Amino acid sequence: MGLVHNVYFTLKDRSDSAVEKLIADCRKYLAGQPGIVFFAAGSLAKDLARDVNDRDWDVALHMVFATPEHQAAYQIDPLHQRFIAENKSNWSKVRVFDSLIEQQ
Repeated sequence: MGLVHNVYFTLKDRSDSAVEKLIADCRKYLAGQPGIVFFAAGSLAKDLARDVNDRDWDVALHMVFATPEHQAAYQIDPLHQRFIAENKSNWSKVRVFDSLIEQQ
């Protein structure tokens, strides 16, 4: 059973350069973790503004781990901790959505 880890960051500094920096740091510190089967980080799709779209975020991180144990190890990994330490001062809100999945 896999685990999907989606994180939505709302930034204090919502400028394009701040968004790009956080996306770059996601790739730099988080993409190489053991057990990741999918990794992506990106910004809000500004052109998609339907009533059902949640638009109160700036950067999204999407990770799929092979097992929940891989995700648990990622949480305490020094690179993950460094990512948090170097970036959290610009976060006004962080929402985490974790779900267990089985591939069909």
